[in-house]
Amino acid sequence: MPIGGFVIHLDPSMSTGGRERLAAMEGVEIFGNPDDPEVIAVLSTATSREMERLVEEIEALEFVLSVSLAYLNTEDEVLQSEGA
Repeated sequence: MPIGGFVIHLDPSMSTGGRERLAAMEGVEIFGNPDDPEVIAVLSTATSREMERLVEEIEALEFVLSVSLAYLNTEDEVLQSEGA
């Protein structure tokens, strides 16, 4: 189960509604100052491919300026594929 920490930069004119839409997405938890257009987000998905799809979905939102990876842990996924 991959878990990633991301910094998401929102369009300042749309940051309040943008935060709400991000928070409503499955697998997304958001943190940080509600007045800041920079959002700290933790994404958790079942597979790496689902994580990629979720990041692509977030990047495509009209109020998102950029998505930057800060931390990624896929240890459980690697162990499962090795049969441990």
